[in-house]
Amino acid sequence: MAYQDTTQRFLFENADVRGELVALETSYREVLAKHDYPEPVRELLGQMLAAAVLLSTTIKYDGLLILQATSSGPVSTLMVECASDQAVRGIARYDVDMTDGSLADLMPGGILAITVDPQEGQRYQGIVSLDGATLAECLNGYFENSEQLPTRFRLQADGRSARGLLLQALPADRQRDPEQRAATWEHLNILADTLTAEELLSLDNQTILRRLFHEEDVRLFDHQAVRFECSCSMERSGNALVSLGRDDAMALLDEQNGEIEIDCQFCNTRYLFDQARLEALFHSAQEHARRLH
Repeated sequence: MAYQDTTQRFLFENADVRGELVALETSYREVLAKHDYPEPVRELLGQMLAAAVLLSTTIKYDGLLILQATSSGPVSTLMVECASDQAVRGIARYDVDMTDGSLADLMPGGILAITVDPQEGQRYQGIVSLDGATLAECLNGYFENSEQLPTRFRLQADGRSARGLLLQALPADRQRDPEQRAATWEHLNILADTLTAEELLSLDNQTILRRLFHEEDVRLFDHQAVRFECSCSMERSGNALVSLGRDDAMALLDEQNGEIEIDCQFCNTRYLFDQARLEALFHSAQEHARRLH
């Protein structure tokens, strides 16, 4: 594969349909390396990572896109974040005694929250019922039942690579007739459905498009790099302690024998705060508040 961690857009020149192909290897493995996940969780987390990147390409935002799936089953939580600059991270919570199974077995009665958290403006959230056979099927159902543009997902992950294919209808431009647009949409999806899981995981983007749409006029755009990056930091951890208030933070310091440990759930980085560092945090916060007034 020419590019290991990328998302790449393509466009059908004679139809109002666009597509996106995402390939994750290094970033996916870095997410998995932080925790010893069983194989079913590794696969689900890979599909979630690919889905988050694909979804991020369908909207314009500066901030975070967050996918959080929860259930009362063996996999209680899957959470993935994709920043607008294509930095990703993810985490899962699961029953240590879990066994293999379908999405319905692993996350029965589950729901998926899709949240767009922009740096400016209001947050937006959509809720997806995890009642399909696969995550891709659940996302397809969500878009079919919403008022958004028709969108179809295909997702695969095997613990080493995570891949995804998206097709999305565009506003009427090249094809104005509704029946013609519907027929083209159905035709392109029938072609996309012929792609096997093995082909999606192993073939490069050019080969996939040639394999599926060799009779169509398809334009492939430049790839965009995707990377693993955790947004945790000493500063953010310190701000969380300051938000507790001085009395509660000092009480927590006493409870933890003079040193507060804050662990990032995503990357396992540990941040330590002793009394001197805690005093410095609150002194800095007071100085900042004084300057503002």
